[in-house]
Amino acid sequence: MTAAFREEIRSWLEKHLSGEFAHARGLGGPGREHEGHEVRLAWERLLGAAGWTCLGWPGEHGGREASLAEQVVFHEEYARAQAPARVGHIGEGLIGPTVIDYGTEEQKRRFLPPIRLGEELWCQGYSEPEAGSDLANVQTRARLEGGEWVITGQKVWTSLAHVADWCFALCRTEPGSARHRGLSYLLIPMDQPGVEVRPIVQLTGTSEFNEVFFDGARTAAANILGAPGDGWRVAMATLGYERGASTLGQQIGFQREFDRVVETARRTGAAEDPVLRDRLVRSWLELRIMRLNALRTMTSLAAGEPGPEVSIAKLYWSEWHRRLGELAQAAQGRAGLVADGPPYELNDLQRLYLFSRADTIYAGSSEIQRNIIAERTLGLPKA
Repeated sequence: MTAAFREEIRSWLEKHLSGEFAHARGLGGPGREHEGHEVRLAWERLLGAAGWTCLGWPGEHGGREASLAEQVVFHEEYARAQAPARVGHIGEGLIGPTVIDYGTEEQKRRFLPPIRLGEELWCQGYSEPEAGSDLANVQTRARLEGGEWVITGQKVWTSLAHVADWCFALCRTEPGSARHRGLSYLLIPMDQPGVEVRPIVQLTGTSEFNEVFFDGARTAAANILGAPGDGWRVAMATLGYERGASTLGQQIGFQREFDRVVETARRTGAAEDPVLRDRLVRSWLELRIMRLNALRTMTSLAAGEPGPEVSIAKLYWSEWHRRLGELAQAAQGRAGLVADGPPYELNDLQRLYLFSRADTIYAGSSEIQRNIIAERTLGLPKA
């Protein structure tokens, strides 16, 4: 069954990553989300029309009810084909499953089909200037007024907010509440007065992260997942969907980057350095360990018992990828210190080095992952 599924997706990708979409191969991804947005959006809609989005969703919501093994196969073949980075992954992987589990029937009818078909894009409104890793310190506020929620506050590090149609945001809806209490999970349209998106320029010179300012922005009273004040529980469920089968596809991309680093080290002569060779061998071994740990994580997810493996995996891959970025610079030698062209044109390895500096911060910082492992696995006292 899995072998037939692998051949099906491999054949489909080979057929369709040609002609109109031939130049879309390899576009996008971390640090490169500025590349080819329009063609990638068209590709997302083609995937949706062909039934290649939302594979694990229930059939009643347009999914294939694909097994975890089949989802892993899809992501592996997608990465091997160098298909363009998805623009709808936040909708498919985060808010979609949350709506399935916590949404009303009306919300499911309204929000799930446009996600599946690539017709509406989403961003995540969690982090704030004073509430990043400490998410319970959210200060963005919302109040009911005339059948609508009125939202005021600021979100930050909001990936792809500049192209998103909707934002799912954690807001404080009970005056005087603190920490985990009094929070609600709201669905907010982005194209309206009272929503301002300001790009944050990264070390790579690109801007896939943003600040989002809500100044009297509005959304219908019905656009809340769960009950008012129950937002923390819903928000934590969303985070639980964040690390799944796509991690094995991600590692194929890591292997491709590693191979490019080795090739560069050989070309520049850096591979003659025994210390660098030792670092390359260690990196290769760690990449193999990463795959084994990912498979173990998939086993826990399949059993419906996600445990500390997800935190171990995030800590492991982000620290490894950051070290790979440093290896990329070492392999290039002094040439890696100079931009490829004016005013700030970077090659792939330079971009890898600069963007990977953020890997240990976003999607759960290394410090937070270590705390989770220490407290929940080792039984150490809470920080």
